[in-house]
Amino acid sequence: MPESKLERLLSSRENLERILDNLKEGIIAHDLDRRIYFFNRQAEIITGYRREEVMGRDCHIAFGTAFCGERCSFCDNTPPPRGFPSKKDYTINISTKGCETRRIEMTVTMMRDDQGDFVGVLAAFRDITDILRLEMRTGSLTRFANIIGRDAKMLQVFQQISDVAAYDYPVHISGETGTGKELVATAIHNESRRGGAPFVPINCGALPEGLIESELFGHVKGAFSGAIRDKKGRFELAHGGSIFLDEVADLSKLMQVKLLRFLQEGSFERVGGEKTVGVNVRVISATNRDLREEVRQDRFREDLFYRLNVIPIAVPPLRERKTDIPLLVNHFMQEAAEKHDREMFRLSKDALALLMDYAWPGNVRELQNAIQFAIVRSNGRLITPRDLPIELREMTGARRGPTRKLDRAGVAAALAKAGGNKSKAARVLGVGRATLYRFMRTYPEAFPEGD
Repeated sequence: MPESKLERLLSSRENLERILDNLKEGIIAHDLDRRIYFFNRQAEIITGYRREEVMGRDCHIAFGTAFCGERCSFCDNTPPPRGFPSKKDYTINISTKGCETRRIEMTVTMMRDDQGDFVGVLAAFRDITDILRLEMRTGSLTRFANIIGRDAKMLQVFQQISDVAAYDYPVHISGETGTGKELVATAIHNESRRGGAPFVPINCGALPEGLIESELFGHVKGAFSGAIRDKKGRFELAHGGSIFLDEVADLSKLMQVKLLRFLQEGSFERVGGEKTVGVNVRVISATNRDLREEVRQDRFREDLFYRLNVIPIAVPPLRERKTDIPLLVNHFMQEAAEKHDREMFRLSKDALALLMDYAWPGNVRELQNAIQFAIVRSNGRLITPRDLPIELREMTGARRGPTRKLDRAGVAAALAKAGGNKSKAARVLGVGRATLYRFMRTYPEAFPEGD
């Protein structure tokens, strides 16, 4: 079959480069030795590097570091195994030639020869930095790094996560139990150049005092009864990645000293060992206590506090971000539908009003449990107030202080002022929506159903 004009056109390297130069995505191609042999115009614009600066060079050297961070499949100078996935998608933060942090969506495709062996890699990427910033400014962002929220306080957390991604400084996350501190820690790790390397969490308050040192730093064979072999600790397991020290305020003074030494020197000895072990990890810590108060009470070392609290991030409680409740509820119901392969449940207005009026001492975790309870309890596809946990119905409004007594004339006036909007009317009256709904149901003749 004769070669077509299109095939001849595409077979010309010059024409192919012209086509790729007009794409809105950056394109980088390199061989198994990481030598760059294609770098299109959009890649120049996004990275700030000119084509002649990178062509023919090892991409790690050309960009000063692995362009893909810890997600690089060629860091150990060995080609990926035959069973390696042909395509990978991920979002990373890169540093441009001008030292500006840009967020990009990357698709990496492994190129094979006729025998199926890898011969190189083609990376296509697009800059979404400005899109993300615009979504944050306009409040249209509803999810970031697997964290759900669009409340102004959560958008601030998202921005902080994005800001710290380019730096390796220690981060301390504070927040009440159930607010999602580990989710934030995971996001910090994944958004940084360490994403793809190990993320190792450890709950400092869940382990007995006699085991915590071994868990963190490992031990050698014979160090204590039961130490039948050498064992790596969490810090060694996290090498190249991040370690998350949850409930760090529960560490004893002795362990605080050992942790401080590691933060100062980047090294430690295993329990019972003499050899100094050095590792490269980012330390992220968290606690539901006021760590400054722990320092004032002499329960936490002040020097360790300053070492851990280089970049503080406070995760707001759910009662301070109630506008996120509908988003979270929808997520939990969708999650349940997918997990159990069933039609998605719906939430009645009255049930949502109860959820919005509740104080949520257990925060997002308690909300998730409440939705799971309601799904099991509900007989149909619609979740109503009677399906919710009893404490929600009994304690709703209990933290608000004395409830203002309602009367029909006052409610009617508030509804008129709010243009019939019940949420606004509740705010005018100074009560929760659930309280207003219950009052209106008491007098159906005066307040027929309808928004």
